[in-house]
Amino acid sequence: MSMPENIQTIFQEFIQKSTPIFKNRDALNSHFTPETIPHRNQQINTIASILAPSLKGAKPSNIFIYGMTGTGKTLVSRYVGQELEKMSNQGTNQVKVLYINCKMRKIADTEYRLVAELCRLLGQEVPSTGLPTEQVYSTFFRVLDSYNWVVIIILDEIDTLVQKMSDNFLYNFTRINQELKKAKVSVVGITNDLNFIDILDPRVKSSLSEEEILFPPYNALELQDILRQRSDLGFMKSILTESVIPKCAALAAQEHGDARRALDLLRVAGELAERNKENIVKEEHVDFALEKIDYDRIIESVKSIPKQTKIVLYSVIKLVEENKENLQTGEIFNVYEDRCKDLGLTPLTQRRVSDLISELDMLGIINADVVSLGRYGRTRQIRLSVSNDIKEKIKKVLESNLVI
Repeated sequence: MSMPENIQTIFQEFIQKSTPIFKNRDALNSHFTPETIPHRNQQINTIASILAPSLKGAKPSNIFIYGMTGTGKTLVSRYVGQELEKMSNQGTNQVKVLYINCKMRKIADTEYRLVAELCRLLGQEVPSTGLPTEQVYSTFFRVLDSYNWVVIIILDEIDTLVQKMSDNFLYNFTRINQELKKAKVSVVGITNDLNFIDILDPRVKSSLSEEEILFPPYNALELQDILRQRSDLGFMKSILTESVIPKCAALAAQEHGDARRALDLLRVAGELAERNKENIVKEEHVDFALEKIDYDRIIESVKSIPKQTKIVLYSVIKLVEENKENLQTGEIFNVYEDRCKDLGLTPLTQRRVSDLISELDMLGIINADVVSLGRYGRTRQIRLSVSNDIKEKIKKVLESNLVI
């Protein structure tokens, strides 16, 4: 069966394009590690100083790193980890750095899988299910203790781990060294949640945050430096008009100095120009990129939320369409209950629905503000926080998913 002619043409034209836009597309991704990391020297030096004793076989302090999304926490931690391993390969005491993103499904969604993944990173295969958790732990301890080395475990998005498993697990983790005779282990915890450390059990808090490092948001000028460095690596020469980088930086600085968002805007603007067969990336491409990224992010998160959360969101949209403003949990719950009956599902409790509303608030699809009613206590006022255009598209996705 031959491919449709127009697909062949698209591929052919792409290959033959006389003035390509990208030199190295990967350099414009947030997971790319450049040789130098602008505006993070202080944080790099602090983390390096704390972890340096590992090169002489001593256990470094545990580190707790926090700051908002896109402030360079992961990039800097992995960079220091790589440099530390390189140095240890030159004949000092051996240091092994294990990195785990706790948001990854099937890796960090249960204690068993997390410890199995750590075993795998140390070269010991463990089945992803089926053994008692104790057995996986004893395998982990055995592999750890098979060398005189210092193992540094970086747990990125550590707050997700605690939501799934409680902080007892973290307490056990920070006390691993009591079980070991040869090896030494340090934990580096990374989170975007600035309040995370306050909700931990005091014992966990004191053992995890022996050293705390805050990554502040980048300002617009710092973001411009980051984008210039990456655009030199990522784009062909003279492809960007002068206003593109300042515009991407200004938009990301409004958000809270998120370098990841600035890079996404720059890359997607380039991709849109490429798709339109244009040879220059202009400011208007950045405007289109902004719309596309926000739309894609929201629609993808709506598709992936559980069925009950979808029904809660659908109930909010129905109430908004009836010109209701500043909704309250009780109103949403009543519509939600009716929807569940229509769909033949058992409704959750009002308290659980209130939790789902908080989750939708965290995704940025709705706003749930706590308002004081004076002596009558407090209530939440809930409203949609997306444009009408996106609301209509969300509604279509929900209707097709829920078969309404």
